[in-house]
Amino acid sequence: MLTYIFFLVIGCSNNPTIFERIYIKGSDTMFLLTELLAEEYMKTHSGVSIYVSSGGTESGIRAMIDGKCNICTASRKLTPREVQMIADKYGSVGYSYLIAKDALSIYVNPNNKVKDLTSESIAKIFSCSILNWKEVGGDDLPIKTILRHPNSGTYVYLKEHLLDKYDYCKDATTALTTKAVIEEVASDISAIGYGGVGYNHSIVHLSIDGYAPTANNIREDKYPITRYLHFYTINTATGSVKAFIDWILSPEGQKNIAKAGYIPLWDISY
Repeated sequence: MLTYIFFLVIGCSNNPTIFERIYIKGSDTMFLLTELLAEEYMKTHSGVSIYVSSGGTESGIRAMIDGKCNICTASRKLTPREVQMIADKYGSVGYSYLIAKDALSIYVNPNNKVKDLTSESIAKIFSCSILNWKEVGGDDLPIKTILRHPNSGTYVYLKEHLLDKYDYCKDATTALTTKAVIEEVASDISAIGYGGVGYNHSIVHLSIDGYAPTANNIREDKYPITRYLHFYTINTATGSVKAFIDWILSPEGQKNIAKAGYIPLWDISY
């Protein structure tokens, strides 16, 4: 079972202070978001320490099943096999908490003249059916495709929701993190990659089928590849884990989601 770790700090007070640690692991796409939420929460909840690490959705699910984290962050739904593993060990199918919306954004170099692609063209680029930027209105340059690792929920999501009948390029470059994808795209005008819309430094987010990945287009599902971001727990959250999740789902928490560059579950402008 998942356990909490408590520390007693004995001082002059007759009431020792209890500190609780929450461990969160999973989606690389959600790392910056979860890190910011943890930092903001701890500012007003001094009795809780939250530790956030990434490694991909799959690694977070394994860590949760092994009792090494309290919360798994995931940019996709659990697979039937993962649900079965949780059920076999815990007699539970796990609990999902939707905390934000996100878009799987397609990144290109700022010097690339291509700013809008169709869903079909993107699928063909990442399957190496289109090999040169001139085929989609760009310069005469070979396309360098950057993929996430297969352990990534983002890798799985793009395959399921955009590539459809196509398979990923076998000779594409693989990046272990979203940061690594961005570094590759930012340094090479011919590169194209993908990741969460909350990452904005040094790259350009393509419009898809005429829709830019704006907050309204994502919230209203006009942008073609929108998704929910999940927190998973083995059982119904209790104690400080529940308090943290409840805070995220409050107006204050949702405002911090917008601050991180992600999309709140509802319009927080009113």
